[in-house]
Amino acid sequence: MNTLAVSQLSTLRWDLEEDVRAYSQRGFRGIGIYRPKLEDYGLDQTIELLADFGLSVTSLSWAGGFTGSDGRPYEEAVLDAINAVEDAANLQAETVIVLAGGRNNHIRNHARRTLCDALKQVAFVAEEFGVQLSIEPIHPGCGDEWSFLNDLRSTLDIIESVASPQLGIVLDTYHVGMDEEVVRWLPDVIPHLHLVQLGDARHSPLGEMNRCLLGKGCVPIETILETLASHGYEGPLEAELIGEDVETLSYDELLDHTRDFFDRTVAFR
Repeated sequence: MNTLAVSQLSTLRWDLEEDVRAYSQRGFRGIGIYRPKLEDYGLDQTIELLADFGLSVTSLSWAGGFTGSDGRPYEEAVLDAINAVEDAANLQAETVIVLAGGRNNHIRNHARRTLCDALKQVAFVAEEFGVQLSIEPIHPGCGDEWSFLNDLRSTLDIIESVASPQLGIVLDTYHVGMDEEVVRWLPDVIPHLHLVQLGDARHSPLGEMNRCLLGKGCVPIETILETLASHGYEGPLEAELIGEDVETLSYDELLDHTRDFFDRTVAFR
């Protein structure tokens, strides 16, 4: 059975303890940890809290930005990613989410080489700690500054080039789910798939991320879930909801609807 989880980005204004209590109360067994919240609460305290409530860490986000698009030099971004791997090992996290970084005025081939070099360094450490790394492709309409990888094909090409057993992919339905080819690509993706993040939207991403309640948009989430199940995907399913379409709702309403959606769509498994 898939671990059902919620990303802390969905309840950004709450602290980590509020997140853990609310997720657990609704029967979620997993949590996607956001690193700034982890830093605020403390690693050791977080480990104790998660053990008390029986929550597993489905993801730690995020590491990356190796192209310098966020203002950090390459060496600092690599060191930060290694620190994330160490934290993930202590948390027994399923995976560390990796964002490639924007092109940052590099030609695409140079950006690609930079990313591959960084991933090889970080993956070497990840293998020592037994931690998975997962690249997340980001839709170009809302995240060019975060990643120059925008689709499943280019992300799989990077994974093949790095050739590390620790390296895989995050499939976020908000970013790739509106691509008509996504369902056709899933059988090729599943062997490399570490995490599925569920996001919905009423229109293709443009500007700031704007996710709506699951099942209320135009992303074919149920078809994607059915396809994943039919091909044997048993990894985590992690909801991530942020943006104007949900910001008028209370976090309790958001979590209740998310739990109801999971009950309707995942119960068949």
